[in-house]
Amino acid sequence: MTFQPIDYAFFQQPTLSLAPALLGKLLVKETEFGTASGWIVETEAYIGPEDRAAHGYGNRRTKRTEVMFGPPGYAYTYVMHTHCLMNVVSGEIGHPEAVLIRALEPCSGFDLMYQRRGKVKKELELTNGPGKLTKSLGIVKEDYGRGMFEYPLFIADGKEVGSIAVGPRIGINNSREAVHYPWRFWVEGNPFVSK
Repeated sequence: MTFQPIDYAFFQQPTLSLAPALLGKLLVKETEFGTASGWIVETEAYIGPEDRAAHGYGNRRTKRTEVMFGPPGYAYTYVMHTHCLMNVVSGEIGHPEAVLIRALEPCSGFDLMYQRRGKVKKELELTNGPGKLTKSLGIVKEDYGRGMFEYPLFIADGKEVGSIAVGPRIGINNSREAVHYPWRFWVEGNPFVSK
């Protein structure tokens, strides 16, 4: 399979529009060992300065969050609880926003995914969580700052999705009012959604 990166213009939309627009798109990672990809089936939006759940809350600018203050369409990767997580920077320059990729439906590179995930035996468990999908695709912290519109880590056109469900984000219990924001989007009925 050959995949082409999506045009940069796709990323130039508000975060709460980009998060559901990413559903059905392909997340692709090319490495020296081969290419692995998956259709995005779950995302979460994080809206910078006013969002207590966001790393950029209060315009917190650190070495880790720096990429979020730049233009949209770049990878924001970081490690949490030993797992690398993958976000797509969104919003306007100077306003730290991003969309977390929470789950994928595998498309290509199954052998690589099984090799990278080790003892996982079920296809459903390869990419049904943010740390699982990065490990399966070979996405690492060093992918930080890569343009998601060019090789080797990129978003490509995918497939149409059916009904999109909306609800509160997961795992942000200490975020006061932000815990209730309906900024999680997923393909309704897709078995690869994380929860």
